Amino acid sequence: MPSISRFQSGALVRPDSAAWKAALVIGGSLLLWLSAKVQVPFWPVPMTLQVMALLAIAAIFGLRPGLATVALYVAEGALGLPVFAGTPEKGIGIAYMMGPTGGYILGFLLMVAVVGWLADRGWSRSAWKLALAGLAGLAVLYAPGLAWLAQFVGTDKALAFGFTPFIPGDLLKLAVVALAVPAAWKLKRG
Repeated sequence: MPSISRFQSGALVRPDSAAWKAALVIGGSLLLWLSAKVQVPFWPVPMTLQVMALLAIAAIFGLRPGLATVALYVAEGALGLPVFAGTPEKGIGIAYMMGPTGGYILGFLLMVAVVGWLADRGWSRSAWKLALAGLAGLAVLYAPGLAWLAQFVGTDKALAFGFTPFIPGDLLKLAVVALAVPAAWKLKRG
């Protein structure tokens, strides 16, 4: 039973407890699921909010909880839950992950690893540092994604359809996260 002091402070679960960390990871995976399903009209292609969610999770959670969150999300998808963009229409489970966009799923993990590692070193407290971390994260997201996609459609088409149309939206999402997260840290400090 929780101590009376924990009831008085208004917290039933300590922020450093295993239950709190598990709740963050599960909540983060649900956020990724939702962000994959939200399509924002954008030119030349509609965009989802996944990159924004991945950047925010990495910047706020840091390396280990961020990776745990994305690993749970990937496991949910591998088990056949329709968590990815375009599922169930384009298939589910391992079959979807082995399809043309499967390399981007690996890139999700790499992006969160890079941005989360830098966030653990204070880079999420500064807008310009978080923007740089996010650019590095985008690079490691796109590298396996494009390499994998090129195996299906060739390099020219991979760049034309799997990279170029998404850059404006991803840079916009990066800018939002790079401004919002450091501002939130400042508000939290008081």
